[in-house]
Amino acid sequence: MNLSLFLWSFNFLSHYPLRQGHRAIILIWLLVSLLNFVLIPGACALRVFELKKGQTVYGTLKYVKIGHGATLLDIARDQDLGYNQIVAANPDVDPWVPPEGARILVPTMFVLPRRRLPSGILINLAEMRLYYFKGKRFWTCPVGVGREGYSTKLSVYTVLSKAEDPVWVVPPSVRREESDLPPYVLPGPDNPLGKYILRFSRLSYGIHGTNRPWGVGRRVSHGCIRLYPEDIASLFHLVPVGTLIRVTYEPIKVGWTEDRCWLQVYRDYENRVDNPLGEVLSGISSCQQAIGPLKLDLKEIKKALKIQAGIPVPVAYRARK
Repeated sequence: MNLSLFLWSFNFLSHYPLRQGHRAIILIWLLVSLLNFVLIPGACALRVFELKKGQTVYGTLKYVKIGHGATLLDIARDQDLGYNQIVAANPDVDPWVPPEGARILVPTMFVLPRRRLPSGILINLAEMRLYYFKGKRFWTCPVGVGREGYSTKLSVYTVLSKAEDPVWVVPPSVRREESDLPPYVLPGPDNPLGKYILRFSRLSYGIHGTNRPWGVGRRVSHGCIRLYPEDIASLFHLVPVGTLIRVTYEPIKVGWTEDRCWLQVYRDYENRVDNPLGEVLSGISSCQQAIGPLKLDLKEIKKALKIQAGIPVPVAYRARK
């Protein structure tokens, strides 16, 4: 609920004749809604979708125009995308000095990873995106990941603990690289952990905010997962201690909706996929099991594998009888 809706509802309640008991119940609901609005900043930052049976592709592709003085990073954050996604989708546009009025593709369409959990957090390092599945919904947002040599170990973890205003105890490996750093950093604008952190059950990893938002959608950390401040503020309040976390690496994702099979390809920066075409065909085979016989568009498949733009494209269609 936004503030204007609350005020309108309160005014309506004051003038519309209701039974006293009903009035009290509605007033309590309004007050709880207002507390949520005030106490949970950025509660709508994460993108949320209703899970639908027979569908693994969600969202839409759209275009926006560059405003005066804006960069692609500004658009990425406004649309809850990472640097990698906005730049890959607009390869001919200077990310720092784009021409004013330029038409920018915003790829807010997602194919769900194959190795997702029925419930819990999934982090796809290749995509640099986090998904949180709970009940009949999922939430998603972009992330910053470990730089070369510090990639998060692929495994299953749990959320061991949660902390607000965490103290950063600087790891020895970081202090060896930056000897001028203190042993620890208190909460505040200089703390790279940001306002909130969800700590992993092992290996000193965490999902946390950042004081450098431009690092979301980049390989910049020592293995931790960085979120925009508004995204971690929302996720922190959604995720309980004990939640499962799976860290995976899927640069090639195949999914389906209605009568189409979609392919989404990101750069395989760790060179883990030996047979990209075989990976796609395996995914399409899963599509066929879900929606029936398909007619492949090999030209689109090869094009997507070549440009690796992270934009979902239809590559197979339900075969006509």
